[in-house]
Amino acid sequence: MKKTIHKSRGFTLIELMIVLTIAAILMAVGYPAYKQYITKARRVDAGANLLELAQYMERFFTENGRYDQDTGGTAVSLPYNKSPKEGTTTFYNITMPAVSSTAFTLQATPTGDQASDTECGALTINSTGVKCIKAGASCSNNASASVQQAVRDCW
Repeated sequence: MKKTIHKSRGFTLIELMIVLTIAAILMAVGYPAYKQYITKARRVDAGANLLELAQYMERFFTENGRYDQDTGGTAVSLPYNKSPKEGTTTFYNITMPAVSSTAFTLQATPTGDQASDTECGALTINSTGVKCIKAGASCSNNASASVQQAVRDCW
């Protein structure tokens, strides 16, 4: 009688564990980098929204001769107050904490998942174009080159 040898096919448990270990290491390294990328992308979107709203305020000034109210005496209001401006998810709340007839300040404050962005915090821009981070604590018109670089990195 002839003996048939069956060759087994498939993976051994050791091979499977090695693959799972490699996948876990890649995830442990990749996920934080992915989260950081997402945080930066949302911050850039909020900065773009602030620039768009600053342009809106400049057009408002051109039409009315002042930032705080129109020629009929109606107070100025922003066309939107969150970033991203479309959809139901909000990563930044946009406000105008200061407005007068001759100046304004716009601020984007991180909220929800974005609130963990302590590197830059709240972004602000004013009527003279000065950009700030951390709710005005560090601004682009600062004499320190390192502060100016930090503001550029966040904006």
